[in-house]
Amino acid sequence: MLPHQLELLSPARDADIGIEAIRHGADAVYIGGPAYGARVNAANSVPDIARLAEFAHRYHARIFVTQNTILRDDELEPVRRQIWQLYEAGIDALIIQDMGLLQLDLPPLQLHASTQTDIRTPEKARFLQDVGFSQIVLARELDLEQIAALRAATDPARCNLEHFIHGALCVAYSGQCYISHASTGRSANRGDCSQACRLPWQVTDSQNRIVAKDKHVLSMKDNDQSANLEALIDAGIRSFKIEGRYKDMGYVKNITAHYRSLLDGILEQRPELAPGSSGQCQFSFTPDPGQNFNRGSTDYFTHGRQQTIGAFDSPKNPGRPIGYVRKVNADSVDLMTDDTASVLHNGDGLCYHDLRNNLVGLQINRAEALGQAGHWRVFPKDPIASLRDLRPDTIINRNRDMDWVRTLERPSAERRIGVWIRLEDNDDGVHLQLIDAEGHAGSATLACRKEPARDPARGQQTLEEHLAKLGATCYQAESVDIATAQPWFIPASQLNALRRAAIEALDEARLQGYERPQRAAPVEPPAQFPEDTLTYLANVFNHQARDFYARHGVQVIASAYEAHEEEAEVPLMITKHCVRYSLSMCPKQAKGVKGVQGQVRAEPLTITHEDEIYTLKFDCKPCEMHVMGKLQPHIKKRGVVPAADRATLEVPVRFYKS
Repeated sequence: MLPHQLELLSPARDADIGIEAIRHGADAVYIGGPAYGARVNAANSVPDIARLAEFAHRYHARIFVTQNTILRDDELEPVRRQIWQLYEAGIDALIIQDMGLLQLDLPPLQLHASTQTDIRTPEKARFLQDVGFSQIVLARELDLEQIAALRAATDPARCNLEHFIHGALCVAYSGQCYISHASTGRSANRGDCSQACRLPWQVTDSQNRIVAKDKHVLSMKDNDQSANLEALIDAGIRSFKIEGRYKDMGYVKNITAHYRSLLDGILEQRPELAPGSSGQCQFSFTPDPGQNFNRGSTDYFTHGRQQTIGAFDSPKNPGRPIGYVRKVNADSVDLMTDDTASVLHNGDGLCYHDLRNNLVGLQINRAEALGQAGHWRVFPKDPIASLRDLRPDTIINRNRDMDWVRTLERPSAERRIGVWIRLEDNDDGVHLQLIDAEGHAGSATLACRKEPARDPARGQQTLEEHLAKLGATCYQAESVDIATAQPWFIPASQLNALRRAAIEALDEARLQGYERPQRAAPVEPPAQFPEDTLTYLANVFNHQARDFYARHGVQVIASAYEAHEEEAEVPLMITKHCVRYSLSMCPKQAKGVKGVQGQVRAEPLTITHEDEIYTLKFDCKPCEMHVMGKLQPHIKKRGVVPAADRATLEVPVRFYKS
């Protein structure tokens, strides 16, 4: 991808979703391979990925495969073989976390540094560029000024900056969260996070006073950078990434279409920029991010720290207000919609907050319109008695609209590449040429008698109509030029065959004209890593990764947390999110407040969920929070696991000893 191109990068749980992402405007798709991706339940076969790559390359769109877990020594060779298979399947780039892979005999695939590599500083960004990464996925927590600093430290001609613009947010810096492994043995760095951040916690202060009870204080709202795209472009971002490799087809269609529309609007206003692939999209629906699952929206730290980034009341989808309860019946509920034009459907998902502010779901089994406009009677799937605190005047939200769901279950987009069509005479008959917007050409010749059309005007129109019939292809006619001496009569069957032959030639020309991105060469002599000491936070889990860092100047290299060598209490999660700040307890918030200034200290807090207890410590200089804890004894004692169980259980590393 060139420095002036913008790339919309969409997720795909499977190849069919990836194909729809391309149809709805993605310039690139990232997808999990057969194994070793950071979403353990989003694996795909090599043939399926080959099918996706073939479709994407029609539009000169790209396919990236996530190989972004840390690996044991015994996994390196299987991963290497898998990468070669993926290369032969036609993928365009590999997204990785484990630096041990750079030591292996890999195909000439472009390499992208996963956000799991924790890219927050200009020095780290420059290092990754210099060791051969062509695209780096920045930490989600960066603000615009920090992003610009990373851009200034790197070369746009050698390395693109990629940034998450939509979807669920991990509360920790990616790659810096071990709480799942410490408590369950399921490692986030191995693609199997247990999502402790979405649990309800009780927060207590140093005097054991309850600060917050049963609040999801580590749960973030969902990322939405819709309003910041131009600012991100100006800061240096060129790849705009949508989160969601576990998401369904409707989510990917809708969110991809939403950002495709926004980026196209920017491209129209800024001719110095260009799209990252070919074709224009048309949608049969109006994209609306609010229709998909979301926990509320935040643009996180893009414009600095904000107090409202958390979804503390619930990690569920609260939906949108649709009306209120008029009456609760024995087996049904009467509702009044805020907009009398609103329609409720069988299968709609409704919800409301009970008296403890917990979100309660109410799925409609059957919906009936009553006589007066806006009045509805809904029969819930669950018994009325189970819907706690449901009473008249309760505000009702809708978090699933079945009409919307059905809309996106149907074909909902077309993506077409513009072509210019010209029909000319030659010695034996006629010659048809198709040229696309990028200059690729396909042509075909028809040997035929040149018999003038009886009605020249009608003959001209017939030729234009038949040659412009491109509906079953990925092309659309921008113009049709009949440049023959006069409109000839050519049977429709011959014209159709001529058109199909020219399209096949154009397809082949586009395929031949597509250049797969090449792996960048590392600089020589080898770049020096910005630090000479690495702790467990560097996630070094195999000998090849250790040797990589040693070759780049690191003197002391600790093993990954998953190696079970950390005996003491350590940060299990490092995050820019600050619970004290979100609960208005930050010392900086008290500055200048008369009678309070100087009395508020950043003392540790404790969070508790059932038998899990962690200490929150606050590092105010970088404005970060550390969740402190130890590896659970039963995880520590786990020995070597049989090969059949390795897909779900971690195997402690034995080759790193202090």
